[in-house]
Amino acid sequence: MNFETMNIWCWLIPLLVGAICGILGYLIGKSGNKTIDNSAEIKVLEDKNAKLKAELEACNKKATASVNLGASAASFAAGAAVASIPFDADGAKAVFGKAIKQDDLKVVEGIGPKIEGMFKDAGIKTWKALSEASVADCQKVLDGGGKRYQVHDPASWPMQAKMCYEGKWKELLKWQEEHKHGKL
Repeated sequence: MNFETMNIWCWLIPLLVGAICGILGYLIGKSGNKTIDNSAEIKVLEDKNAKLKAELEACNKKATASVNLGASAASFAAGAAVASIPFDADGAKAVFGKAIKQDDLKVVEGIGPKIEGMFKDAGIKTWKALSEASVADCQKVLDGGGKRYQVHDPASWPMQAKMCYEGKWKELLKWQEEHKHGKL
């Protein structure tokens, strides 16, 4: 390479363009880095959250107290015996067209004989117990059966079991016809 024949501008122009780009990049980067102080807003929201939590706690205490009063009044009115909804086998047979046994979990769409056995082994033996179980509890029972049972969706099972327990056979049949395979 012969430096004598090379023009000085071939070196100077790229150096100047590089320096200008470097300075502009630095200035643009520096100007975009503005720290916004939201501590006042965060403090207001934290105070509001604390106030809402206190109100929720008060409401929960009030609701618990009224439930306890209502439960004690109900037990007193029932002669200190827990009232149970009687099972109407004839009503279930009239709606479904087949004999239904009390606490037969297979009436719930999506539950077959094997899943019913898994629930009974887990201590969920009645419609009432299934209606009071959370969907997460139902999923734990299914997960315990392996991958074969994990594909089932128990989201509607407590609701269906509650309809069985309360003897709402027409509503249950209508719901099951509208929601094939028991999915919400």
